[in-house]
Amino acid sequence: MRRADRLFQIVQILRNKHLVTAKMLAERLEVSERTIYRDIQDLSLSGIPIEGEAGVGYMLRHSLDVPPMMFTAEEVEALVIGARMIKTWGGKVLARSAQSALDKITGVIPAELQFNIEKNKLFSIRFNEREDIDVTLDICRKATNHKYFLMLNYCRADGEYSKRLVRPLGLYFWGNTWTLAGWCELRNDFRNFRLDRIQEITLENDVFIDEEGQGLADFISRMTCDE
Repeated sequence: MRRADRLFQIVQILRNKHLVTAKMLAERLEVSERTIYRDIQDLSLSGIPIEGEAGVGYMLRHSLDVPPMMFTAEEVEALVIGARMIKTWGGKVLARSAQSALDKITGVIPAELQFNIEKNKLFSIRFNEREDIDVTLDICRKATNHKYFLMLNYCRADGEYSKRLVRPLGLYFWGNTWTLAGWCELRNDFRNFRLDRIQEITLENDVFIDEEGQGLADFISRMTCDE
């Protein structure tokens, strides 16, 4: 990483956190703590309002207006492949948003980085596309974000069908398949539902309230304990 890029990254990190130690900055930027101390001193001498001291940490005294679109070539590449993956696997709504975000980024970055977008050779391919899965994903995402109950007509791996009233907690992508993690009212327990096995889905008008032992953190804790 160029020193100018590293200095910019330090300012961005300080903008996003309350107090950051030199050790945290060194680990994040993969340099020595001594290098961070020199960088902090140079930034302060250049007028960046940094306060703090070695062994305690650093922070900005007040908000700082820093141009937000100073990306490195690798950051642009990461954004491009991320947008392409969302366009392929993220459902119709997020696909449009990903393209819109990419268009905005392309419009403000320097010409040499625009070339990186046009010539990027990282792709996301999806075979056997099913429009119903995209629709299901959009509904599940909306329900998860706004805590709406979902009514599912679900087909298990053994071919058995069942109706499930679910509190959607999170969506997980496994490289080829999305699953919905939720609290199943029928089983009174956590369940994972493959989106490609959901035959019908209805977004209910009722909103659920997080209850102890039934949230996403509880689900993750259960999965971690079961490993």
